[in-house]
Amino acid sequence: MVERTSFTYKLSREQQNTLAGILKSGNYVPVRVEHTIVAARSDKCSIALYKSGKCLVQGRGAADFVTFVLEPLVLQSAELGYEDVLHPEAVQPHMGVDESGKGDFFGPIVAAAAYVDPALAEAMRELDVKDSKRITSDGKALDLGRELRKLLGKRFSIVKIGPQAYNRLYSKMRNVNTLLSWAHARAIENLLDVVPDCPRAISDKFGNEEQLKRALMKKGRSIELEQKTQAESDLAVAAASILARESYLYSLKDLREKYGMELPKGASAGVREWAVELAGKNGPEVLIEAAKCHFKTTDEVLKQLKLDRTALPPEGQVTSKPARPYFGSSRADRSSSTRS
Repeated sequence: MVERTSFTYKLSREQQNTLAGILKSGNYVPVRVEHTIVAARSDKCSIALYKSGKCLVQGRGAADFVTFVLEPLVLQSAELGYEDVLHPEAVQPHMGVDESGKGDFFGPIVAAAAYVDPALAEAMRELDVKDSKRITSDGKALDLGRELRKLLGKRFSIVKIGPQAYNRLYSKMRNVNTLLSWAHARAIENLLDVVPDCPRAISDKFGNEEQLKRALMKKGRSIELEQKTQAESDLAVAAASILARESYLYSLKDLREKYGMELPKGASAGVREWAVELAGKNGPEVLIEAAKCHFKTTDEVLKQLKLDRTALPPEGQVTSKPARPYFGSSRADRSSSTRS
């Protein structure tokens, strides 16, 4: 097994003070690192405590520093090297489910499910698999996604709902969490085709917990479903989040190439300006093909173009106001929802 050489922890104010005292009084050489409270190095690793409270330990001796200094003196917990003893269920066969694109105006929403067993868990740790939201570089997310797909083979599933299908489904469901439950359920069902004996699935808790259970078909209802906050701490969920983000990023790249212009992530004022340019060049109906039209961004774009939602096809005229949860059952809806 390749030893990890990089560790990141979020420290409380008290833990920050303790670590700062250790680094200033121990056998460490102070170094200058931008945006840090304190930074130092030993002969085997470097330690940086950032103003955000993030502690980064790197180097060939990083694991020893975490095990013999950071855990007993600062974190006051012992988990490194003991994860499988303290949390044996974390590496036992199960799948994790997560999504990407939910908060992005442009592009699809992507749900992914990834399988984990003890051997895969060890390999994922070597890859430093973690929640995609903690991966700040798109390039890193794409690299990790590629490595995960190679590692997992067929033991993952992707359900991509492109903007056109998303807008069509939202016009019926009128609730993002209902649509998300539908996508998560399909990802679980698809992965069960490959690992039918998988005993449980973990997902982040969102909306009404019963929505996801109701969205599962007969096959999926045999699996133990666990929904919890901060589910991304689970390796399988973290792997699913990376695979979903990778798929989202590639889909956004395809849209950029199709329209020959920048289509940013998120839903900021900068995103709105690009949407105005896109709709100005191609007509407002292009938003149905490239964006999630229930976002308030759509109204802002149309207002800037001196239009309203009547300028859009029917599936783009809905607002974000919730309605009674809807679970589509027609074969046409189920099959078309995975197309961009």
